[in-house]
Amino acid sequence: MNINISGHHIDITDSIREVIESKMGRVCSHNPDIQKLDVIVKVDGSRQSIEVATQYHGASISVTAVDKDLYVAIQQSVKKLDAALEKRKGVLKASRESLRDDVSDSDEVLDTEEEEFES
Repeated sequence: MNINISGHHIDITDSIREVIESKMGRVCSHNPDIQKLDVIVKVDGSRQSIEVATQYHGASISVTAVDKDLYVAIQQSVKKLDAALEKRKGVLKASRESLRDDVSDSDEVLDTEEEEFES
């Protein structure tokens, strides 16, 4: 898994990089289909923000967290990313179940037509 970290108006120190890779690594371990994360850390005055973007099963997922403490913003972004990925998983699961229901409905129609044909 590839994590690209960039900073706007901030130098990304080794400790910031380690925290981001550690926290985001946990999210990626729960979602092994994620190949790449783009993380942008921004500082505007006393406002620290972090934006995380990725592709997950054909959908772009992006979350942003803002706080006066960068490490709190990182933790918030992890929670938001995890929630967004869970939501996407639910959408995919519902879509698969819908397709499965459609297939089973068509099988019933075929069985009925075969019975009528044999009679």
